[in-house]
Amino acid sequence: MPGAQERVLRRRIKSVQATKKITRAMELIAASRIMRARARLEAAIPYSSAVGNVLSGVMHESGSTATSGSAVLVCTIVADRGLCGGYNMSVLRATTHLLEGLTDLSKQYKVIAVGKKAASFFKFSGQELAASFMGFSDKPSYEDAVNIADSILGLLDAGEIAEIDLVSTRFKSAGSQVVEVRKILPVDTDSSKASALDSESDADSGSSLDPGSALDGSMKHSALERARNGYLELEPEPAELLPIVIRRYIESELFTALLEAATSEHSARQRAMAAATENADELIKTLTRAVNRARQDAITTEIMEIVGGAEALRQASLED
Repeated sequence: MPGAQERVLRRRIKSVQATKKITRAMELIAASRIMRARARLEAAIPYSSAVGNVLSGVMHESGSTATSGSAVLVCTIVADRGLCGGYNMSVLRATTHLLEGLTDLSKQYKVIAVGKKAASFFKFSGQELAASFMGFSDKPSYEDAVNIADSILGLLDAGEIAEIDLVSTRFKSAGSQVVEVRKILPVDTDSSKASALDSESDADSGSSLDPGSALDGSMKHSALERARNGYLELEPEPAELLPIVIRRYIESELFTALLEAATSEHSARQRAMAAATENADELIKTLTRAVNRARQDAITTEIMEIVGGAEALRQASLED
């Protein structure tokens, strides 16, 4: 019996060692993808910020809010795969709270799911989706953002949408990703858009800007102030330019959010796989100690059987 237990434990050790190799490889892959994803994010932020400033100026000059419906459109961005800790569930939980709040306020809403995990979650919960997109969460392209924007603009042009809320993960640093609910339409025309990415030094020192909030003091410049200073010139007329700028704005906001979500996903997966690798090491140590105890038990049992047999032979020889 002790020998059978030892064989079972050795098979478990081999299984855990194989799992450890997989988790270690996934950790290294995620770590290699973080830097590339972050570089893409840093490159996309200036364009997104500039388009937001242009839209603020156009909407201020035209006096339009760009929305005329009554429903709230909620766009949720998560990953296509799991094995990334609580990354997916934290976003889906925030989305559920948002929808419950809209229901309590008797507001109509529509949901767009980006990511296979979001589509599966809402299908399981019975939530009807206006659209769903998947297959590009780890490496999104601008074309993916355009496809999502087409669905949103279709609802916007139909006059069904009064507000667009984006639920996704904001990437602040390698060790800090925060789930946020951002209102991308209607746009606040009185404040400019802050940078969406904080540097590592800002995150370490604790001095970071809240993306989407207005900058204070001498750094605060609205789009209208920039226009008055000659930094923004609208041509053709704002009313004609508004639909084009709105499309570019939604596309850029979605693309930036997709890049932030991808970077956050890789960071969460690296941490999850690193923790899984450490747990595998601890489990291997525990199983190794159990194997040693089982082997010692087997040796002790064999010695006792030998001693018992020898004692029986000795007793038999004395009787003879």
